[in-house]
Amino acid sequence: MKDPRFAKLAQLLVHHSSRVQNGDKVLIEAFDIPSEFTTELIRTVAGAGGVPFVSTYQQAVTRALLQNASEEQMRTWARVDRARMEEMACYIGVRGSHNIAELSDVPREKMDLYEKLYAHPVHLEQRVKKTRWVVLRWPLPSMAQAANLSSEAFEDFYFQVCAGVDYAKMKEAMKPLEALMAATDAVHITGPGTDLRFSIKGIGSKGCWGERNIPDGECFSCPVKESVEGHIQFNCETLYRGTIFNNIRLAFERGRVKEAMADSPANTQKLNEILDCDPGARYIGEFSLAFNPLIIKPMKDILFDEKIAGSFHFTPGQAYERPGNGNESQIHWDMVCIQRAEYGGGEVAFDGRVIRRDGLFVVPELAGLNPERLGA
Repeated sequence: MKDPRFAKLAQLLVHHSSRVQNGDKVLIEAFDIPSEFTTELIRTVAGAGGVPFVSTYQQAVTRALLQNASEEQMRTWARVDRARMEEMACYIGVRGSHNIAELSDVPREKMDLYEKLYAHPVHLEQRVKKTRWVVLRWPLPSMAQAANLSSEAFEDFYFQVCAGVDYAKMKEAMKPLEALMAATDAVHITGPGTDLRFSIKGIGSKGCWGERNIPDGECFSCPVKESVEGHIQFNCETLYRGTIFNNIRLAFERGRVKEAMADSPANTQKLNEILDCDPGARYIGEFSLAFNPLIIKPMKDILFDEKIAGSFHFTPGQAYERPGNGNESQIHWDMVCIQRAEYGGGEVAFDGRVIRRDGLFVVPELAGLNPERLGA
């Protein structure tokens, strides 16, 4: 029997996020997800007048492909898939993983090839910039395990946090934050292990309320490229290239990461290898404040963790086109720090005025973004 929650989520993705119109070509990429949901998406896209196209993937197959791919093969793969992406008006990517560490033993040089020759031209340059796109995870048992929940409890959480949030209310509540970030010059962030200063003058801002990510709930800008000074310690585990990193610490000088450490010598080495993949990887491409009221703890999945209430993320690598600082890289790695009191607290100040303390907005015009107002 079809899960009725599938239809509600499909409606959100097609009508709210992708805004599919009559005649729109829509690419659905389904990674290790139930065929029942893929077929629900096909029907919903077609019902909106769109023209659905589908590719299905298995992570174990992707691992084998990456391990054995040559440079020429990667270029051909990208050329074919970019040509297909150029035909699309919309993109819906639903990404499941039976094993969150499936790609952990893909050699570094192969991942570099994939990110540089495939992911960057197909997704960062074509899909992100030129389609109406949305991406989300799928609640497989591996995600439940990472969140320390039973599979049933995690599914209930997943569908509530993805399709049960009032995104229209969130959109209205974040408008004052968008305006404030757009008018701000100096940002100062303090907390345990963190004393960080940078400028966002002239960069602009963007509120996110379910158009590109599900779940959602953030407002982002970007540092002036060479303005970042100081140090930061992140308190969320972060999964990147199949490896879980913890307690990442970065020190900046003239905008560039001059020192990077993680929770072990092996992970410190991996961290620095990733940050050395190209010149832009040691500069910051995004700064964002998050406030999804239903996401309160990390679960080793960035699409959820970057939206944690009372958190911010700071992102080495590729900047978005708008708002952005022009930084280019094959990576875009959102690193998350929770500033609620139970995680050690902290403050965010704009132009010398504290706007958020211990994860709660403390200025009247932003109070609507606190959990009790957004509906936690």
